[in-house]
Amino acid sequence: MSLPHTVLAVVFDMDGLLCDTEVVYRDAMHAVAAERGHDFPLALFQSMIGLPGPMSDRQMLNHFGEDYPVADFNEQVRVRVDAACDAGIVLKAGVTELLDHLEAADLPRAIATSSSHRAVQAHLGQSGVLPRFHEVIARGDYARGKPNPDPFLKAAERLGVAPAHCLALEDSHNGVRAASAAGMMTVMVPDLLDATEEMHGLCVRIARDLHEVREMLAAQG
Repeated sequence: MSLPHTVLAVVFDMDGLLCDTEVVYRDAMHAVAAERGHDFPLALFQSMIGLPGPMSDRQMLNHFGEDYPVADFNEQVRVRVDAACDAGIVLKAGVTELLDHLEAADLPRAIATSSSHRAVQAHLGQSGVLPRFHEVIARGDYARGKPNPDPFLKAAERLGVAPAHCLALEDSHNGVRAASAAGMMTVMVPDLLDATEEMHGLCVRIARDLHEVREMLAAQG
């Protein structure tokens, strides 16, 4: 399947796309909730994937009630996630090979994430891949988070490339919605969420992994 426009830049999500952190957050949230004597439903976690912190907090308050101690819960989750990061976070399949291809093709690349800059350093700092990106757009760099298009529009602006000529790579439904709303050619690489009919409609391709994305770009010449 050919892409509608020439790819002049690539914008990556982070969690679940570049690094295997969504499962780390899922397990941490389940563990902290269990310590408090209650369940953390999978559906609740899935509804939070790709959202910025305040919107995720709202999802929890809607589920558990307005008096739920979200700040304390998040702090305990952060402690567990930080411990996992210190032990080393695994990069997703094909990350290194895709970055090699993009560097060889001299294509600008950025990260556009709902996470904080602190989280970017924690999740990817030990991997050595951060210097391979020209820009990192994280929480605080834009007014509205995903599923709004702001993170991707900011990435395109920083890279100096029109959104229509940017390829956006996402694993979450909210991320796909954001990238598509920004006018980018969007590819979903599913992680913990399957590609729905809506996702197929918003994406130019559903890829099995980043190896397939690299093959797609190589075929474009």
